[in-house]
Amino acid sequence: MSFLTHLECPRCAKQYPANEVHNLCTCGSTLFARYDLKRAAAQLSPQDLKSRRPDLWRYREVLPVANDSSIVTLGEGLTPLFHARRLGDKLGLPNLYLKDESQNPTGSFKARGMAVAVSRAHELGIRRLSVPSAGNAGGAMAAYAAKAGMEAAIFMPEGTPLANRLECALHGAKVTLVAGSIKDCGRVMRKTLAGQDWFDVSTLREPYRLEGKKTMAYEVYEQLDGRLPDAMIYPTGGGTGLIGMWKAFAEMQELGWIGQRRPRMFSVQAQGCAPMVRAYAAGAETAEEWQNPETLASGLRVPAAIGDFLILRAIRESRGAALAVSDRDMLAGVREIAETEGLITSPEGAATLVAMKKLLAEGFLGGHESVVLFLTATGYKYMEALEQIVE
Repeated sequence: MSFLTHLECPRCAKQYPANEVHNLCTCGSTLFARYDLKRAAAQLSPQDLKSRRPDLWRYREVLPVANDSSIVTLGEGLTPLFHARRLGDKLGLPNLYLKDESQNPTGSFKARGMAVAVSRAHELGIRRLSVPSAGNAGGAMAAYAAKAGMEAAIFMPEGTPLANRLECALHGAKVTLVAGSIKDCGRVMRKTLAGQDWFDVSTLREPYRLEGKKTMAYEVYEQLDGRLPDAMIYPTGGGTGLIGMWKAFAEMQELGWIGQRRPRMFSVQAQGCAPMVRAYAAGAETAEEWQNPETLASGLRVPAAIGDFLILRAIRESRGAALAVSDRDMLAGVREIAETEGLITSPEGAATLVAMKKLLAEGFLGGHESVVLFLTATGYKYMEALEQIVE
């Protein structure tokens, strides 16, 4: 069962009933799902998990869906955490791990968030979902909406890879292509659907995608036998996964699983779209919109994030950093991971390898640490981009 109690704004602390449909707080912030963690701790322990279902719903007590009958699942979660021995030996980092999110349904970590968001929407009686997407989020939403028998409307940039567009269409979603970035898609979507009964599941504009993404932290803890790594390196567009994992650590401490220690959180963006990197360097609490974003990593082509203050807070509180990498280096990273570890990841995933090399070179990491790189999606949806690196 779920121990969800209410929704709460992490900016102004205003609370909302959990049994009502909500998007943002009145102050404009995203909302966090809150749980009775003292009661949850009595039923949810690391030992209990060993006999549970092999997907993210193993953490039912700290997920927001009340009834098992409301769960819409395609088998998402519990993706492998590979000890990258060959790549680690090459880099002088013996405790390097790759969290392979490509093994989720629809090939990316977006399945986690959409599984929980669609399930909770279905439970609350919502039947029509809309989202702006640069690719993988749209495909995941379309798949789970199809599974639930719900309508889906997806607004995508004109330059979205063909595989992502076809994926949405094949699942029966209505796809609208928009000139510009994902921010432009969101603007067109809200204008087009205004006054209609479409529920917006944009990144951090509803409370529950975050809850699916946070399960990556619970899984890493399990897969490292009850330990947290020293560092996590995460490709950041909207930042839902980074924010969700930071929230999960606080939950895990209240559950009695961990103490106050946290991994250092490193946020990676593309040089052609790096609003968090610029804000971090300037010491700002929020990030200004990045004008004319350009990168082949469509998941990183996010010029403004509604959760910017939460991303920056997590980075600073963990003594981490934000850094940008080039498209050229991302593509080289795709090839290096494939040649050493047998995984064809997306440019976004490969960005974490490039970032790690920079962190080692600049002394942010010493080489003795345990480090987890998040390979957020399969590279098989990026054939047009990856063709550039094959001789």
